[in-house]
Amino acid sequence: MKTLLFVYASQSGHTHALVTAAAAAAGGEDNVAVRVLPALQAGIDDLLACQALVLATPENFGYMAGALKDFLDRTFYPAQGKVEGLPYAVIISAGNDGQGALTAIRRIASGYPLHEALPPLLVKGEVTPQVLAEAAELGATLAAALSIGML
Repeated sequence: MKTLLFVYASQSGHTHALVTAAAAAAGGEDNVAVRVLPALQAGIDDLLACQALVLATPENFGYMAGALKDFLDRTFYPAQGKVEGLPYAVIISAGNDGQGALTAIRRIASGYPLHEALPPLLVKGEVTPQVLAEAAELGATLAAALSIGML
């Protein structure tokens, strides 16, 4: 069984709603286990046990949430040489354009180095049913690709 890990930070609930939709859709694959962890609870063992990763965050002051940055800080050096090429995707709930948060995540991910498997989901403003459907599509696509060995 392969594991798809969602690591997220959320204060308003927007990012959590997006992750919930994505994880629920990803759970449709029989041979993919889905784990959803708040960034402050996730650690190196969780990262090393997954075969694909979703990093989800609100945009705070044009940057990722501190909790997600903390996860990346805590796992960066212990993961060196152990997660090279790990596929990942990004979900950002943004009040502005989300580009600052995305740029920072990509920069850090390249140091692991991780492989961006799907285009990011950048949600600007409120979480609507259409946006939840887009999150579900991201989760389902990543899980399906993982399931059939494309990742």
